[in-house]
Amino acid sequence: MTAYLLISKAEIHNANAMSSTLTIGVPAMTAWLGAAHALERSITAQNGLQAVRIPKIAVSYHQTDLQVYRGRRNLENFVIGTSNPLKANSDRPSFIPTPRIHLTVSLLMEVEGINIDTEDIFKHAVKKQVLRMKFAGGDLLKFDAIRILYTDEEDERSERNVIVALMPGSVIIERRDLLLGDEESNEDNLDSLLQYLAIQNEAKLDDDGKVLEWEQHKKAPGWLVPIAVGFKGLSPLGKVKNQRNSKMPHRFVEPVVTLGEFKMPYRFTDIDEMMWHYEYEEEQQLYLCKNQ
Repeated sequence: MTAYLLISKAEIHNANAMSSTLTIGVPAMTAWLGAAHALERSITAQNGLQAVRIPKIAVSYHQTDLQVYRGRRNLENFVIGTSNPLKANSDRPSFIPTPRIHLTVSLLMEVEGINIDTEDIFKHAVKKQVLRMKFAGGDLLKFDAIRILYTDEEDERSERNVIVALMPGSVIIERRDLLLGDEESNEDNLDSLLQYLAIQNEAKLDDDGKVLEWEQHKKAPGWLVPIAVGFKGLSPLGKVKNQRNSKMPHRFVEPVVTLGEFKMPYRFTDIDEMMWHYEYEEEQQLYLCKNQ
């Protein structure tokens, strides 16, 4: 039997929309797994819950509102920025545009180390803690409910009930398999990614050269998006001046961006197909969030 924590219809205000140096949109998966890890650390500090672990998470997006405005020609989007308070001498501080997004999401987390006896204690601790937390840099305004759901390998209906609890929404999954299939070509990885995101418009003409209709083509079906899934090491582990934690080794990194896909929950037959987890590849210096 597997236990899951469901935080349903959580409204998050001003989450960080810059998921990497290349992409603006929904938060990176590192932000959601980071929130699950922060929740785990807070829960395990309480008596009776030291054995709790949250190794996996799935995110179902119900509503998104990226804070941008369109230019006069409706061809470009501009980030809506906010200014910081004035300094003591009334000078305006430096303005740094920060993309923000308002979200309504349901978070499904796999939980280890709880049972029927500790369920109520765990739910109370979670409800108390999430109201103090940041999710992807945003503030949690409210949520519908916090539930503990169980699945049994011998009961397919129990797993289906967990999947249905994420409806209506769109679950983000990883589609790096599409890019791995293009590795034999000589194309740059970024060019290959852009080809999957591009929509080609082709005009059908009559004998006189007039346009009859337009047809759209994509390289692969589905709602494909670029998504940040971790970091790639650029330097060896070591120490740098004024690093945040002097006890931990430091490494310079760059974001890892790959393809993701939004899918309706009812299209999944297995909960693990939706879940994300951490994975460290030491030889490649990769710190990743993986779904496949």
